[in-house]
Amino acid sequence: MSTETAATADHAVASPPAEWAEARSRVHAVGLAAALPVVARPLAETDGLTLAEPLTARTDLPAFPTASVDGWAVRGAGPWRVVGRVLAGSTPPPLTEDGTTVEIATGAMVPEGTAALLRIEESDRTSDARVVGTPRSAPEWRQPGEEAHAGEQLLPAGTSVDPAVIGLAASCGYDTLPVRRAPRAALLVFGDELLTAGPPAAGRVRDALGPSLPAWLRRYGCEIGPSDVIGPVEDTLPAHVAALRAALADAELVCTTGGTMHGPVDHLHPALQELGAEYVVNTVAVRPGFPMLLARLTGPDGRVRFVAGLPGNPQSAIVALVSLVAPLLAGLQGRRLPELPQVTLAEPVPGRGDYTHLALVRLDRVAGTAHPVRHVGSAMLRGLAGADGFAVIGPGGSGEVGSRVPVVPLPLRSGERAA
Repeated sequence: MSTETAATADHAVASPPAEWAEARSRVHAVGLAAALPVVARPLAETDGLTLAEPLTARTDLPAFPTASVDGWAVRGAGPWRVVGRVLAGSTPPPLTEDGTTVEIATGAMVPEGTAALLRIEESDRTSDARVVGTPRSAPEWRQPGEEAHAGEQLLPAGTSVDPAVIGLAASCGYDTLPVRRAPRAALLVFGDELLTAGPPAAGRVRDALGPSLPAWLRRYGCEIGPSDVIGPVEDTLPAHVAALRAALADAELVCTTGGTMHGPVDHLHPALQELGAEYVVNTVAVRPGFPMLLARLTGPDGRVRFVAGLPGNPQSAIVALVSLVAPLLAGLQGRRLPELPQVTLAEPVPGRGDYTHLALVRLDRVAGTAHPVRHVGSAMLRGLAGADGFAVIGPGGSGEVGSRVPVVPLPLRSGERAA
């Protein structure tokens, strides 16, 4: 895979920007190549991490025949003489005589020699305390291996761990899971003109990315805390180099906002050059969000680190986030590049000529349709706040009503569930 050193930044900007889908694939590949170390974590600490190895059944599931009803385990023809009781968590002796039964609880191990289970609500007792009734024809217990056989792969490596996966692993007898460590991230906010408190005034705008981007990064699986957000960084080259060097000491991924062009106070490219970085992607043919980049560095410890340069305009920064950062993080966590779901456009979406257009849309999940939202300028966040993702309109095309197009979903909001 070819990359360009930051020393050739001026030539790189003059070169054609990377096509959006190709850039997405490229950054995922470099992320996979630098996948984070495997660690063993207790089950309770694995939510949101990624399986580093396939999850396999350690025993048959269930491991032994298990009653699925409360009732009677019977042998031979009735009426049956009661010879005992079986509760969950014990190993019962076998039934050895025809005409005998033991009371059995749901979840208990079925005794060897059992011919059938008779439900308690479908049984009766004779005057001499024997059990009578007619067992159903279908077995009323779960057979060993009914869910899985010992050694069977249940989930592949690269699966995102969620509560259901944790429960499955526990049922198999796991106490810990081998997972990829969560990526550590940092954020550098560039721009002396930014305010960090209060309303915009006197030619200065409020920084919207410093407070919001860490939350986006956490939804993509990163660890990032308040002390990992630095800025606004002074608009000088030495300040940019120092801030990047400090952040890269601890983080696998450093995101920056602003400074991705070559204006008089845009110091990101020269800073990357000074640090010896190489570009993985330098500008992408996408609107909004064109001036974005991803660079790679190898630290003194031999570990690979990344710098994602996001535009300063807020919506453009989120386009860069979903285009470059999200695929990179999937790779670093050992996950596949997510396949984009398809939706039907309920309203037209214009194309952007030779550029891919990522258009903010609201999804009607019942109808399976996408509706463009308003207030979607590069500097606007109002449309983003009401959107579910970006419809992808390829280069040279446009989105007609009724056409099927890919959509890049935004990470789930807190408390939401996937449709």
